[in-house]
Amino acid sequence: MDRFDALILEAIQRDARVTAEALSPLVGLSADACRKRLARLRSSGYIEKEIAVLNPQKVGRGITFIVEVSLENERIADIDRFKARIESAPEVMQCYYVTGSADFILIVSAKDMADYEAFTRRYFFAEENVKRFRSSAVMERVKTGFFVPVVEAAEEKP
Repeated sequence: MDRFDALILEAIQRDARVTAEALSPLVGLSADACRKRLARLRSSGYIEKEIAVLNPQKVGRGITFIVEVSLENERIADIDRFKARIESAPEVMQCYYVTGSADFILIVSAKDMADYEAFTRRYFFAEENVKRFRSSAVMERVKTGFFVPVVEAAEEKP
């Protein structure tokens, strides 16, 4: 990855729908070169997904929770089973397997408190391996996204 790739990656993180023609003056390459680089960055796994960030209130998911989950047993099979259940839960926007006082951190969207309570019953109370969970309701979404700075990293490489 060179500086051109880094500039392309930063640009598409801001707007995944940016065209190669619009990238060209930002990056300093021809539109065709930008198209080829984008294809290579996608095929080589630098770009995992291209997503849209929705307004949760507009789609009826007005409450977001940050949830710390601790498991009773941390055997590989138990961890993998929990991961699989959470991956299939449409309410879970993000899930991280973490170190520290909890085993997982989840970002969960809900219609309202009753909807979130139903979620906890299905995924936490009904799961015997969940030792405890702690929820924090988000009062205001200050920043959201998946932007990863790459230009500086590309410049630091020899």
